[in-house]
Amino acid sequence: MKKRSPMRRREFLKKVPLALAGAAAFPSIVRGSALGLNGAVPPSDRIVMAGIGFGMQGPSNMQAFLEKDEVQWVAVCDLDDKHLAQAQGIVNRKYGNTGCATTKDFRKLFARGDLDAVSIAVPDHWHAILAISAARAGLDIYGEKPLTHSLREGRALCDAVKRYGRVWQTGSWQRSVDNFYRACELVRNGRIGRIRRVEVGLPAGHYDFARTFGLEKITPPPAELDYETWLGPAPYSPYCTARVHMNWRWNMDYGGGQLMDWIGHHLDIAHWGMGYDYTGPVEVWGKGEWPTTGIYNSATRYWVEARYADGTPIVLAGGYPEIQGGTKWIGEYGWIWVDRGGFETQPANLVNEIIGPNEIKLYHSRDHYQNFLDCVKSRALTITPCEVAHRSASVGHLGVIAIETGHKIKWDPGTETIIGDPEAERLLSRSYRKPWVLPS
Repeated sequence: MKKRSPMRRREFLKKVPLALAGAAAFPSIVRGSALGLNGAVPPSDRIVMAGIGFGMQGPSNMQAFLEKDEVQWVAVCDLDDKHLAQAQGIVNRKYGNTGCATTKDFRKLFARGDLDAVSIAVPDHWHAILAISAARAGLDIYGEKPLTHSLREGRALCDAVKRYGRVWQTGSWQRSVDNFYRACELVRNGRIGRIRRVEVGLPAGHYDFARTFGLEKITPPPAELDYETWLGPAPYSPYCTARVHMNWRWNMDYGGGQLMDWIGHHLDIAHWGMGYDYTGPVEVWGKGEWPTTGIYNSATRYWVEARYADGTPIVLAGGYPEIQGGTKWIGEYGWIWVDRGGFETQPANLVNEIIGPNEIKLYHSRDHYQNFLDCVKSRALTITPCEVAHRSASVGHLGVIAIETGHKIKWDPGTETIIGDPEAERLLSRSYRKPWVLPS
């Protein structure tokens, strides 16, 4: 697969001066012949991929790509030796050999010279640095939601993807599922008239994904984890088991709680149905409740309202039973609700409505991973490109700012600035701990 103007290896290593210790030995290039790959797709047409981050979502993303004949997966990158070994084992078992390379240093991964694309699934505070570095290195990117850890990072990433001519797919896979697609087409084609209100129900509380709740005793990091690099640009905090791996999302230094974890799913669908993919609200306000003890500090219960230029309000809520989970558009003539595995309408017969040949047809994908690969080959926009993901995530970032400050945020979606509130404006970005910097 031919790549577009990747940055040369030495130039890339010089321009990303990040102190990454403990990198494993890593061959510069692993050719298809070394992997012993056989299949219907000739080696010259395969998309050569690698992955970064194998704590939670990374393995399932990689498994999906490994099932694609046109993918040749050659390397894995993670800061935990156990994760590396597990990911490497998955690849080697798939291909029946020992050809998958490993590293803890993403710079070495990006400087290999043989990659076409990378899949990234890491804590939110690392999204922007890794993704912009990948774009600079000439790689197409499948990246997890939310797009970035701050709103300003999102704008920088979208600008980089455009500047370097990269293909981007966000892991907002609901757009590639038929019930979400059909619900959005019905809304866009006016089946319930003018939309008066949109309700987006998200999860509340904190889930103990890693079964580490309460394990907050400060201890030395385990030998297999490069904890200093795991913290990266985030403020320094001493190691404890509850801080890392899966449950990091409940600490605002690394994630954004349930609000930001789910904003790229159900709010993304709300935007798609409303035609708001390239804009945002003009006003946002919110309220929230937080834990009173422990290291987790993201809201466990929250209510955010965003008003758009056409007057439509969108409510995002977690922990309020009156807001049904999923996305619900309430219009002049009824409502449409959709969730994973759920699709209901009022009037009920709208579920079976057919969109006519002269009506609005939305982008249709039935396989999120295949859509990315097809676009890598065609250079077309994916179904969840960077700008769309940024606009969805922006509502969540503004909601967090509104909750933290207690202010009603006046937002200009054209200039992406907060109007008349310097305190809130400062929260659009985050400071990086030295020596970490955001690549340009």
